[in-house]
Amino acid sequence: MLFLRECHQQRPRVEISRVQADSPGREDRSNRSLNAEWVEVTNTTRDAVNLRCWALRDRDGNHYRFDNLRIGSRAAIRIRIHTGNGRDTRTDLFQDRRDYVWDNGSDTATLRDDRGCTVDTESWGCRR
Repeated sequence: MLFLRECHQQRPRVEISRVQADSPGREDRSNRSLNAEWVEVTNTTRDAVNLRCWALRDRDGNHYRFDNLRIGSRAAIRIRIHTGNGRDTRTDLFQDRRDYVWDNGSDTATLRDDRGCTVDTESWGCRR
């Protein structure tokens, strides 16, 4: 028997606000090129929201799980691909990957909360 989780949400409190899927310039897997791909997540409310155990996924199943992170009121954070020698900051989180995540031509970024409910999605391009 299959059980589906019911998720009722009128307007996302936290949303995918921008995506830079195609790294500008040469895609050579350098830190600069990898970090030029990102997804921006914005808290649209007047209260801080804890993103602990939330996840950001692509269509191929790559995912990034948030640690104990509070995103402030009306604040945004960018999730980038690779750290190089950097560290997470209040405005940038790093996935510590060595390859690109987002497909340039078409993909879908999905943000899920700690219950596994889809909070927001952003798609681009045409699926072949």
